[in-house]
Amino acid sequence: MIVNPIRPIAALPSNHPRLAGVLLTLSLALIGWAISLIPGPAKLGPLACTLLLAAAYRHRFGYPHALGAGIRFSSGTLLRAAIVLFGLKLDIVEVLRQGLPLLLRSGGTVVFSLAAVFAIGRLLRADRKLIALLAIGTAICGAAAIAAAAPLLRSKDEDTAISAGLIAVIGTVFATFYTLMLPWLPLSPESYGIWSGLTLHEVAHVAMAAAPGGPDALADGLLAKLSRVALLAPLCLVIAGASKLHGRRGGEDDEVQTAESTGFKFPWFLVGFIAVSLFGSYALPTLLPNPEPLLHELSYATTLLLGMAMAGLGLNVGLRDLRSRALRPLTAMFVASMLLSALTYWSL
Repeated sequence: MIVNPIRPIAALPSNHPRLAGVLLTLSLALIGWAISLIPGPAKLGPLACTLLLAAAYRHRFGYPHALGAGIRFSSGTLLRAAIVLFGLKLDIVEVLRQGLPLLLRSGGTVVFSLAAVFAIGRLLRADRKLIALLAIGTAICGAAAIAAAAPLLRSKDEDTAISAGLIAVIGTVFATFYTLMLPWLPLSPESYGIWSGLTLHEVAHVAMAAAPGGPDALADGLLAKLSRVALLAPLCLVIAGASKLHGRRGGEDDEVQTAESTGFKFPWFLVGFIAVSLFGSYALPTLLPNPEPLLHELSYATTLLLGMAMAGLGLNVGLRDLRSRALRPLTAMFVASMLLSALTYWSL
């Protein structure tokens, strides 16, 4: 007999369902993080490991309905808080100082990725909700972009979790391929880093692929990636505006809640993302001579909050449904990523 390893959490008094649910997601996040330290799973990263662990927990033990309030708090409120803190990763000063040409390239990456994933997804008749999330994740910064855009698209937690899991897997495959191909590529370290930063999905994937190319490759790769991250807020604001306009026209499917029926909610967490980015780029260096140790610690906090959010999302994933829904969106994203990688390589 297999015993639920986190059953003591569910045994908390029934008048504390939110606390119990949050503790469940925290436990899954910590375990997922520990799993990501093992060689092999380490290539997936802590977020993907946590998401897959939560989905496996749901598959084996079922969804803990009594803890639903806390799980929703983690997948909603804590997710938005993590996106706000994620703004500290964006050094606007550095992007503006050295990355203006990269911003133009990043803009091209965003436009091409969105168009390619949508076009291939439509050709394959893939799930439109998953395609929308995967297109945004491919264009900007993987799971973080998916998490930021999901509330604006009114995506279900299951769709958000599936998309985040798929993009983590594909990003890991591409980052591994880049690393293996590095010795045979006729690229300078700087060009290799830029190629990685403009085409790989997660910041962690860029670091994984660019680091073997040396410090110059890593620095340019992260700068190129930050140029894409800088476009997260503008893109999400465009999505929010389009969603509001589309809702007013009443053009959405019956199964999707319209902005008119639910009341449009301005994405204030994106304002927080921008404010935190500005604070970290301009104010924090004047308050602290060396803010790097603080930013390093806050990066752990951001990862933990995102992990708890991924746990909450993963608990809404039915693995049986995943097999029937994920193949076509996965194919569309893979083909689009291949095209993006090839065209960017050719342009360099």
